[in-house]
Amino acid sequence: MRNRKLTGILALGAAATLTLAGCSGSAGDNGEGTTGTEEDMGTITLGFLPSWTDGLSTAYLLENQLEKIGYTVEMQELTEAGPLYAGLAQGDVDMYPSAWPEVTHAEYMEEYGDSIEDIGAYYEGAVLTIAVPDYVDIESIEDLKGNADMFGGQIIGIEPGAGLTGVTQDAMIPTYELGDEYELVTSSTAAMLTELENAIAAEENIVVTSWRPFWANDAYNLRDLEDPLGAMGETEGLHFLGTSDFSERFPEAAELIAGIQLDDEQYASLEDMVVNEYEEGQEPEAIEAWLEANPDAFSTIITD
Repeated sequence: MRNRKLTGILALGAAATLTLAGCSGSAGDNGEGTTGTEEDMGTITLGFLPSWTDGLSTAYLLENQLEKIGYTVEMQELTEAGPLYAGLAQGDVDMYPSAWPEVTHAEYMEEYGDSIEDIGAYYEGAVLTIAVPDYVDIESIEDLKGNADMFGGQIIGIEPGAGLTGVTQDAMIPTYELGDEYELVTSSTAAMLTELENAIAAEENIVVTSWRPFWANDAYNLRDLEDPLGAMGETEGLHFLGTSDFSERFPEAAELIAGIQLDDEQYASLEDMVVNEYEEGQEPEAIEAWLEANPDAFSTIITD
């Protein structure tokens, strides 16, 4: 179930460094993302975390839209949010196409925010969660206390440097006094999903860190545990972030990007199309199919 995407994610490697995933060259590119010929409006580098499929989906959506108005787009895949924010602030990448700056990545914004431009939020209501398969007989994070044996004393997490990991370790676990009973096991999003799939196949109890929007919630029938103490944080928007002078250097791109706002149905169909309906490596085809099915998805959309 969804193994094609897991295989691709596992192949990313553990190093949290900028890795060029692919680019189409520009005759006038000077390496700084600011120049181009009359036919080429410049090169925009998108840095994203493919294991967070909101970023995977919106990166390819922006690649499609920006290339249609004359930009050259380079795609850089990373494995951790911290280096991505640093790269954005330093100008190593021009844009982060699906950031969580309000809550999940607030610490990175405190550090780098003065060198980052917020181009706008494309989705409202994102949230971090602790989740279980729907057959697991607990309803609240409070129910984890005293029931560690049900889960082998483990909460299965994602990447060590993820904002979700920090919130779980530094806020949720101490707030609910779970530190003496549970270990937060971190590795990668792909490894978490593999553990989840194996547990579900055996109908075993498992508790994982998750988030919404995320395709796996529906694919694996996950249920968010209630968070009566609010330890996982408030809902937040998913934002397009650029370098501090992004709009000045790429005004047409900034205008197009600022017009993108997706509701739940639109976002869900986009992610499902990219992650599940098309094979890995067919993301551009998935985006074209989504645009054909959603020609009025946002005000600045380009479908030709």
